[in-house]
Order: sequence, then C-alpha cells, then structure tokens
Amino acid sequence: MSGEEQNPAAVPDPVQDVQGDGRWMSLHNRFVQECKDAEPDVLFVGDSMIQLMQQYEVWRELFSPLHALNFGIGGDTTCNVLWRLQNGELDNIRPRVVVVWVGTNNHEHNAEQVAGGILTITQYLRSCLPRSKVVVLGLLPRGERPNPLREKNASVNSLLRSALDRVGPIQFLDMSGAFVHSDGTISPRDMFDYLHLTAGGYSTIATPLLELLLQLLEETPQERRASLV
Repeated sequence: MSGEEQNPAAVPDPVQDVQGDGRWMSLHNRFVQECKDAEPDVLFVGDSMIQLMQQYEVWRELFSPLHALNFGIGGDTTCNVLWRLQNGELDNIRPRVVVVWVGTNNHEHNAEQVAGGILTITQYLRSCLPRSKVVVLGLLPRGERPNPLREKNASVNSLLRSALDRVGPIQFLDMSGAFVHSDGTISPRDMFDYLHLTAGGYSTIATPLLELLLQLLEETPQERRASLV
C-alpha cells in the first residue's frame, strides 16, 4: 500500500444499524455519558475481547480497582473504534493509560491495512492525550487449528511490533503464543468458541497486562511535576 493510497482500515466509520435496534449507537452514547461522570486512570477500548472482560473476575478483582472504564463493543473494527474516539469517547477524560485491543474483526482488510488502522488509532490517541501512555494488545490466534486468519493476525502483530516505535512511547503486549499448543490447536478451555476467551483465558493475559499497567501507572518525578503545571 503506497503512502498516497488511503487505508480503508483507517477511515472512521460507525456501525451500520442493519438490525434496526440501535444498540451500537446506544452503547456509544452511554460511553460518551460515562466520560462526563468518571475520572478513569485506565481506559480500555476495542472490540468484544475488551467488552467481555467485564464479565469475568479478572475485571472486578484486577482492573476495575485501577479506576478503569471499559469501552469495548463486540464486532468492532479499527474503523468503528476510530469513529467512536473521534465522536466523544475521549471528551472530558484524561486517562493515564489507554489499552487498545482491536483488529481481529477487520475481515475486509489485509494485514498491512489492519496494522495501519491500529497505528492510526494510536496516533489519534497520542494527539488527543499527549500525557497518556498507550498499550496495544496483539491480536490473538483464532480457530481450533491453523488457518489463514491466524496467519493474518500473526502478520498484523509482526507489523505492529516494528512500526509502533515510530509513533511514540507505546507499549506492545503480544500474548498470542500462550494459547497455541505444540500440535497447533487451541483449547476450548482457553477460548470457548476458538475466538473469545474463557475465564481461564482471561486469567492468562491478566497477569502480564496487570504488571505492565502497574508499572505505567507509577509516576516518575518528571511526570508528577508536569501534572502540577
């Protein structure tokens, strides 16, 4: 993809309400309202991998105590997340850390485009929240056995690993290797439908993610002085 071509995975776009119940926009509007009422230290934003985290003990025991907001919507692509961020979901809040986990639903885009969409999200976050630290979670493998979508997600992670350094001080946490067994399979004990995580699967990612968040939430003397300005 040349530099002159517009990346379709980096075009902000709301979900089209094909079902007619308005649920996606209702969730977005709820998140915008939460921005007016909350002062989060950590913002989680992304697709169902973020959204479903709230259903498990790891959220209540580990992440919610960090004064965290969960802005995950199932099925979201990079385009949908970018539109949400540009339309009110960052208003009035200044989280110290933003966790981004999105990209596995970008079925219409190739790996280079998906990685570019995620990079665009991080660039937007950096421009709106220059003092916030950003964590990008790598895409997990999917499907019980090796398949093209697994290969695509692995390619996205590889591209992100080499490109995120150029955006700024962004942390990339790739935990994809924890879920594929030696025979190439994924266990339903980790992903109940070979895509979404079980309680055990979330526990696997929770330990390294929590450790990273706690490190990032520790203010350096320079950051403490800057926050007083």
